[in-house]
Amino acid sequence: MALAVNDSNFQDIVMASDKPVVVDFWAPWCGPCLMISPVIDELAVKYEGKVIVSKCNVDENSAIPSKYRVMNIPTIIFFKNGEVVDRVVGVVPKRELDNKIASLIE
Repeated sequence: MALAVNDSNFQDIVMASDKPVVVDFWAPWCGPCLMISPVIDELAVKYEGKVIVSKCNVDENSAIPSKYRVMNIPTIIFFKNGEVVDRVVGVVPKRELDNKIASLIE
C-alpha cells in the first residue's frame, strides 16, 4: 500500500529519504486517478524496502502540488536524493511505471 504524504510530512518522507521516492498526485473525484491507484499500490508492494511509493491528495494539500507545478492529475513524480528525476502525467501502462521505478534503483 502506498504511503500518504502531505504538506506537513513531505520534507521528512520525500526530500530526506535515502531511497528513491515516487509520489502519485491524485484526488478522490478523479476517474483516471482511481484507475491508476491499484497499479501504484501493486508497485508499492513490489518495491517495498527499495523505493518509497506514496500518494498526495491534491484536494487536501496545496503547497506541495503547487511547488512541483502539478497542473493535471494523476501526475506521478519520481524523486532521487530529493531531486525530481522524472514525471508522468495521466494514466500510463503499469510496465512504463515499473521501468521508471526500476531505473531509479539501478
